Amino acid sequence: MASYAKRKNGWRAQIAIQGVRESRVLSTKAEAVAWATAREAEIRAGKATGVQAGRTVGDAFDRYEKEVSITKRGHRFEALRLAAIGSWETNGKPFRDMRLVDATSEVLGKWRDHRLNINKMSGSTVNRELNLLSNVFAIAAKEWKWIAASPTTDVRRPKESEPRDRLYTNDEIERICFALGFDQGSEERAETVSQRIAVAFLFAIETAMRAGEICGLMPRDVVGRVATLTETKNGTKRRVPLSTRAAALLELLPEPEDGGTVFGVTAKSLDALFRKARTRAGIDDATFHDTRHLAITRLAKKLGVLDLARMVGHRDLKQLQVYYNETAEAMATKLD
Repeated sequence: MASYAKRKNGWRAQIAIQGVRESRVLSTKAEAVAWATAREAEIRAGKATGVQAGRTVGDAFDRYEKEVSITKRGHRFEALRLAAIGSWETNGKPFRDMRLVDATSEVLGKWRDHRLNINKMSGSTVNRELNLLSNVFAIAAKEWKWIAASPTTDVRRPKESEPRDRLYTNDEIERICFALGFDQGSEERAETVSQRIAVAFLFAIETAMRAGEICGLMPRDVVGRVATLTETKNGTKRRVPLSTRAAALLELLPEPEDGGTVFGVTAKSLDALFRKARTRAGIDDATFHDTRHLAITRLAKKLGVLDLARMVGHRDLKQLQVYYNETAEAMATKLD
C-alpha cells in the first residue's frame, strides 16, 4: 500500500512492496498516485515473471564485463566500448544510469543516430557496437531475467561501410621505416623498440599476420620457416609459412629476454608508436592493419585460393575478396 505526504515542492509517494522500497516527489498528488500505482504493478509483474525492473543499463554492462567479456581475448576493447556507450547522455543523464526496462529500441535508435551523425562513426563501427549491445541485452533477458526481451531486435542497422582497399606503396613503406629509425635496405639489427616495430611492419607485409598475432609470437612458436599462432582472432591455432624475406627479418631482431616475445613489444605500444611514425611520415589515411591487405594481394600471386585462405586464417573464402585489393592498372599489365 502506497503512502503520500505533502511536501514544499510537491507530493511524496512512497511504496513498500515485495521487499522493494522506493519513493518519489511529484508536482501533484494525482501524479504521485499514478506513479505509485504504475510502479507497484510493474514490481508485481516483475516478481511474477522473474524480470528485475530496478536494474540499470550500467548493472548489465558491469556484470557482462565481469562474467562474459573477461573470458574473451578482446576483453579490454569491449570494456572500453561499453564504458563509452554508457557515458552517452540522454535526457540529461548517462545512458548507464537508465533503468534497463527503459532502454527501448527508440532510445537505442537515438544512440545509433548520435554515433552516425554527431560522432561521425562509420556504419560498420556502429553495427559492431550494436552487436555488442545485442549480446549484453540478450544475456540480460535469457540468463539473468532482468528484462523480458532484448530491445536491439527492433533497431534498424545502418548500412555497412565500403571495405577498405588501402595498399601501401613502396615509397610509403620506406618513409614509415625511416620514421621508425630503421633502414630496411641494410642488415643492421633492430635494437630499439621503434626499430623492432619497423621490422614487425615489414614482417606483417610478408605474412599477413595481424598486429596482435605478431606481438604475441614466442620464440618456441617459430620452427624453421613456419610460425605457429596459438592465439588468433577466431580462436583457432594457425601455422603460417614464412617467406625467405620473413625469415630474414626475424634474424634482425635481438635475442628475446627469458619468457619474452620474439618482437619484445606489446600490441598497445606498437599501435601508439606506429601511429606517431605514420604521422611523421606524412601518411594520414593508413593503418597497421592495412598491411594485411597488401600482404594478401601479394600472396594471391603466389598461392592458390585454398592455400592462401589457410595461411591467413579465413574460413570464409569471401573474406579474401575483402583483402585482395589489386588495382585494375596492375591487372591490365597481365592482359598484354
